Amino acid sequence: MGVINVNPSTMFLPLTAAYLLHVFALQALALYGPPDGAITVGPGGKHANLSAAMKDTSSSVYFVFSGTFQEQVVITRPNIKIFGQTKAPQSFSGNTVSITNNLPASVAGSNDASGTVQVHATNVSLYNLNIANTYGKPVDQSQAIALSVESGQFGGYGLKLTGFQDTLLANKGPQFYSNCWIEGAVDFIFGMQASIWITQSTINTISSGCITASGRSSDDPNWYVIDNSVVQGTGKTPLGRPWRDFARVVFQNTFLDHNVPASGWSPWSSTTPQTDHVTFAEFNNTGPGATGPRASFASQLTSPVSISTVLDSISWIDPAFL
Repeated sequence: MGVINVNPSTMFLPLTAAYLLHVFALQALALYGPPDGAITVGPGGKHANLSAAMKDTSSSVYFVFSGTFQEQVVITRPNIKIFGQTKAPQSFSGNTVSITNNLPASVAGSNDASGTVQVHATNVSLYNLNIANTYGKPVDQSQAIALSVESGQFGGYGLKLTGFQDTLLANKGPQFYSNCWIEGAVDFIFGMQASIWITQSTINTISSGCITASGRSSDDPNWYVIDNSVVQGTGKTPLGRPWRDFARVVFQNTFLDHNVPASGWSPWSSTTPQTDHVTFAEFNNTGPGATGPRASFASQLTSPVSISTVLDSISWIDPAFL
């Protein structure tokens, strides 16, 4: 890694502050180019693709050069970071690395197995990757996952996730997403046993459907919170519907465009509403989709939900993205 110049004005900062400045500098450099010792992937790298690179344990840091990789990547190694080459580390807008596959769950055998990227290990961080499942609108109602996360302390930073039905399977453990683009139509943020915090991100709908489908089935501590983000796109797309009876989803401090209907939320179906125990709530949302008579089972909060309530500890989150 290149030399980091020290600003004399920071020489007498308290140790903690100086250390944080050093960490931020390292993170920025790592996102622009491969840090010293990183396992490199793609054109000019040590490995041709990420699937091959996952077998290499010589470093806990992986760097992927620009390119499109048609593959499925299964991550079983904990405590690793994968960086995609980018011109804009704090956003998905400059991403130059795309990982894609078009396998539906009906063929793969399960939702998770259809995922383009599957995370099966704790404390994994992904930076600046475009992850797509291009199966598209299903003819057989099959899900087709772009990113499946089955373990906790997952960090998604500057990711662009695209699909149609069930784009993001956020299934287990605490998960944090920042500065991301998450796109789909039907239940495209869903899962069973995870608390997730999505912030400073764009939720883009590409057809009528539903954004979230929380599978929370008991009065457990889990939440889905979308905070300080933008909901935009086409079709009429409610903020959520309950996959299970205790679904708990909050949109707060978020801009809701015309694609969000006046009702805001939806039952699971007309014959199986599953709304008796749900928490579908909002706080301080703005935009044309934030007004209108909401569904009878929805509520407005008097204060925002805190990240510490949702994730408990945030020590594992990259502080540059908080």
